[in-house]
Amino acid sequence: MPVRGRRSTALAAAVATAAALGATALATLGGAAPAAAAETPLQDYELTWGIKQSYRTYVGMFGSFTASEGATQAAGNGAFTFTDGTGTYDDTAHTVDLGFQGKVVAASAAHGFEVTLTDVRFDSGAGEITADVTTVDTLGGTPTKKGDDVPLATVEVTREMTDMATTLTEEAGEYLGSAGYAGAAGDPLTVVDTAPPATDPSDDPTDPSTDPTDPDGQEPADPGGDEETGGGAGGGTGGGTGGGTGGGTTPGTDPGTANPNASAGTGTSPSAPAEAAPAQGEIADGTLGWGVKESFRSYVVGPIAKGAVTVSGGATQAAGNGAFTFKDATGTYDTDAGKLTAAFQGAVNFKGHESGGTYGLDLTLTNLKATLDGGAGKLSADVTSLGTQTKGVVLADLKAASGELEAVENVVTVDDIAATLTEAGAKAFGDFYTAGTALDTVDLSVALSDDAQLPGGSTGGNGTGGSSGGAAGGTGTTGGTGGTASTIGGTGSTTGGSIGGGSLASTGTDLPAPALGAAAGVAVAAGAGAVWAARKRRTQGQPAE
Repeated sequence: MPVRGRRSTALAAAVATAAALGATALATLGGAAPAAAAETPLQDYELTWGIKQSYRTYVGMFGSFTASEGATQAAGNGAFTFTDGTGTYDDTAHTVDLGFQGKVVAASAAHGFEVTLTDVRFDSGAGEITADVTTVDTLGGTPTKKGDDVPLATVEVTREMTDMATTLTEEAGEYLGSAGYAGAAGDPLTVVDTAPPATDPSDDPTDPSTDPTDPDGQEPADPGGDEETGGGAGGGTGGGTGGGTGGGTTPGTDPGTANPNASAGTGTSPSAPAEAAPAQGEIADGTLGWGVKESFRSYVVGPIAKGAVTVSGGATQAAGNGAFTFKDATGTYDTDAGKLTAAFQGAVNFKGHESGGTYGLDLTLTNLKATLDGGAGKLSADVTSLGTQTKGVVLADLKAASGELEAVENVVTVDDIAATLTEAGAKAFGDFYTAGTALDTVDLSVALSDDAQLPGGSTGGNGTGGSSGGAAGGTGTTGGTGGTASTIGGTGSTTGGSIGGGSLASTGTDLPAPALGAAAGVAVAAGAGAVWAARKRRTQGQPAE
C-alpha cells in the first residue's frame, strides 16, 4: 500500500485554511485557544483534479468522460472540478475535511468498461483524496464492483492548497484498470474557497486578516492556469492563434511598440485595396489547418507507439505536437453559390511501433482536398499505409457554421469547420476509430487573387503552423513557416501539447495501427502484447508512465 500522507502535511494546510476563515483561524494559529467548538463548518469550496493526464487521454481515445451533478470538465479533455464543497475545519489539528458534489463517468463501448466517481472527498489531515467508485464491465465479463471511500491518491498538502502533488494508490490502479498506476504521479490537486470575502466597514484596518496588502490574509489564487487546460492566452495548443513570434503585448509595455514589425493601426497595408475578385474563378493560393485528431497525435509520440510525426512537402506543424498547415492551394470558388474546392500541398507521416526495423504503424496523408457547398462538404486525402497507397480517400464529412463564403480583401476564411470521420476514414485508420468520431476541426483560408494577403503574411500560414509555438505566444496572427520535414516526437519522446495533448503516457496497449501487415502485426504483438484480441474483453491493462 502506498504510504499515507504524513501528519506534518496537516500543519502545512493550516495557514491556507486560516486565510479562508479570517481572524478566528489566524488567532488559533497564533496560539490563542478558540472559544467556540473544536470544529468550524466550511462551505462553498471547489476541488479541481484531473486524476492523471495519461488516463484521461486513454479514455478519450476509446471513449469519453461525462461530468454531471455539479462536476464539470475543462475543455480539451482537461481536469475535473467538483463543487459545493462542505465540511469542517479542525481548530486544534488545523486540518480540513471536505466533501464535494459531482459525478464523473469514464466509459468506452469499444473496451466495455465504465468507471463512475462520486462523493469525492479531501482530507488534509490524512493527506488523501477518496471517492465512491463503481466499475462495470459492459461486455459482461466481470461483475459490477463498488467501493465506498476508496483512497485514490495521497496528497502533499501545501499552505495555499493549490497545485498540490498527488500520488496514485494501489486502489486507484485497481479501479482505473492498471496496476501500473500504483505509486505513479497523479495530476496536481487544487482546493479553493469560492465564497466572496466578507466585507465589514467597521473592521479594524490594522488587523492583518483584513489588510489587502498582507498575502496571508488573502484568498488562495484561482487555479485558472491549470496545466491541463494550457492556462493563459499564450499557452494554447502550440502557440494560440499566433504561433511563431507573433502576437500580444507584454504587460507594462506600450502596445504601439510591442511588435515593431507590425503595421500601424489595423495592421493592414497602407496601400490602396486591390480590385475585388469576381464572384467565381480559380483560387490563387490558400492554406488548410487541421490536426487530424489530437489524441492520435499524442498516441503516436507517446511511450506506447514510441514514434514520430513528420511533415514534408511544404506542410508545417505547430509546436508542442500541434496541428498541421497544408499550403499552396489550387482549385475553384463561387462565392455567390457558396461553393469551394481546394487541393493543398504537403504531407504528414505518422510512424510508430518499431521492432527490428519494421513499423506496425506507418501512415501518410498527402494531397489533401476540401470541398464546401452551402456549408457542407468533404475532406479527402491520398492515404499510404504500410507502403500501400489509396488515392482520394474521403476521410471526413465537413460542416461549417455558415453556408456563405464571404470574401474580405479577396480572401475567404472559414474556421472551426466540424470534421466527422467517415466509414472510409475509419478503414484508413485500421478501424481503430469508428465512423462518426469527431476529428479536429478544420480551418480554411483561400486567396481569390494573386495580390491577396493570406493570414500570416507571405508565408501563407494561418496561425496553426507556427514553427516555435507560443511559449509566450499571445494572440497575434504571424505564424512561422515551421520548416520542411520537421519531426515531432522520436523514439521514446514525451513531447506534449498544452491542452490535454502532449505525450500519451498511458494509453493502454490498444494500438491504432492502420492496416497491420502480417510481419508488422507480429512485431507489434511481440512488443505490445497482442492487443487487438485483448481490447474486446478487458477493462484493465493500460500501462502507466
